[in-house]
Amino acid sequence: MLCRLLLAIALSLSALAAQAVEIAVVGLFPGKAVLVVNGGNPRGYAVGATVIPGVKLISADEGGAVLEVEGRKRKIAMGQHAGSGDSDSGSATLYADGRGHFIANGQVNGGSVRMLVDTGATMITLPAYDAARIGVDYRKKGRPVQVRTANGIAPAYMVKLDTVKVGGITLHQIDAIVQERGLSQALLGMSFLNRTEMRRDGDTMTLKKRF
Repeated sequence: MLCRLLLAIALSLSALAAQAVEIAVVGLFPGKAVLVVNGGNPRGYAVGATVIPGVKLISADEGGAVLEVEGRKRKIAMGQHAGSGDSDSGSATLYADGRGHFIANGQVNGGSVRMLVDTGATMITLPAYDAARIGVDYRKKGRPVQVRTANGIAPAYMVKLDTVKVGGITLHQIDAIVQERGLSQALLGMSFLNRTEMRRDGDTMTLKKRF
C-alpha cells in the first residue's frame, strides 16, 4: 500500500513538472546545452541527460537543442524557450544574447524568421532575401515606398503579413516593410509589439498578447 502511494505521488510530481516547465536555451555547444529551467540559474546538460522528470535532452548543436518532453520532441533555438501550452499561451519569453539584444525565432506566414526586437522600428521589417525565402511576393502585392537607412534612402515595399508567430503569440494581418538593401537582420517592430504588453526583467523579456 505504501509503495503504491509513493508511486502515485511520484507520477503526480512528474506530470506536474512536465505541465509547468518552461525551459530556455541560453548556450549551445557540441553535445551540450546550457538551459534555464523555470527561471532558475543556467545549468549545463549533456546530451542524454534528464533535465527534470519527463524532460530529456536529445541533441544539441549550433541549430538548437532538441528536448523530449513526455515522449514528444521539441526543438528550441538559442535564446528561445518552450513551455506547456506554448502554441496557444498568448505569451512569449525572450532572452538577451551576449550583446544584450533580444532575438525572436518566429514564424512569418509559416516560414521561420530570426528577428531582432526593435522598438525603434515602426513595423516588422524583412530583408528581401528573407521575404523571398518564405514566399512573400512583395513586388507584386506590396506598395513601393522609400525608407531611410544609415546609408541613405533605400527602396522598399509595404506589405501585409498573413500571420506572425512568436512563442505562444500568433497575430494576423500585420503591416510590414520589405527592404531590398541596407538591412542584414529582420526586425520585430512595433506593428507586432504594439499588440503586446512588454515587460523586461534583466535579461528576460516577456510579451503578452493584448489583441
